[in-house]
Amino acid sequence: MRTYSLDDVHETRKRRDSWWTVYFVDPIACRVALVVANRTQITPNNLTVFSLVLGAASAVCLAAGELAAGALLFYLSFMIDCVDGKIARLKGTGTPFGLWLDYVGDRVRVVLCAAGLAYGQYERTGEVAYILLGAAVAVLDLFRYVNAPQMKRVHAAIRGERNAEEAPPDLVPAPREEDAEAPVPTGFLQRLNVFLARHRVRSHLISGIEFHAAVFVIAPLIGVVALIPVAAAASFLLLANEVFLVYRMWLFARRHGAAQESREHVLV
Repeated sequence: MRTYSLDDVHETRKRRDSWWTVYFVDPIACRVALVVANRTQITPNNLTVFSLVLGAASAVCLAAGELAAGALLFYLSFMIDCVDGKIARLKGTGTPFGLWLDYVGDRVRVVLCAAGLAYGQYERTGEVAYILLGAAVAVLDLFRYVNAPQMKRVHAAIRGERNAEEAPPDLVPAPREEDAEAPVPTGFLQRLNVFLARHRVRSHLISGIEFHAAVFVIAPLIGVVALIPVAAAASFLLLANEVFLVYRMWLFARRHGAAQESREHVLV
């Protein structure tokens, strides 16, 4: 059986990823993946199921008002969820069912933890704001992961990929900031993007991953007083990021339409 090195595991990392994953998850996940790959026969699907179990345990802790324990378990759940992808890429053992399981597991984890957090704080305080918070977190997360593959389909269709409508739904959203062909920024923004790229960090401040980290890890660790302010700020930033991505897609579509009209005019 092949023995893998840490460099081999590093090769399985995404070319660009969220800053939360790059700095706070991958350093641990890569080492855990190395041990799993070399010393066990654990499959990616086994890890995905274990991640979901940890996520459910996090939800139970959040519902019981044990915020620190819930935050730790959510972090571990996400970290193991990163490990399963690395093992699948490292050993070439990924499957279509595994992609589905990973995608659905992520959504179930978020819904369970949002419900647990809302229930726990409503039970403690009787404030309806926590119910609204849980609902908003679940809806925003689902919107993002419904919107992502549909945006990818639009870009594929615009680029002339005629079979885009016949392709099966994408279970795992592609890196969003690379989908839209927006004008290349100049000056400070260009230098910043180059710097972030060298460190594998995507150019946006918040995505679904940072959103989850803010709501289910950072806010609970700070304490009850931070739950609503941090979750509200993270929700606003995530929604702003989604609007920005849709705006970029609209610009791309408009440029494509203008270019198409120009070509037709020339032919006429």
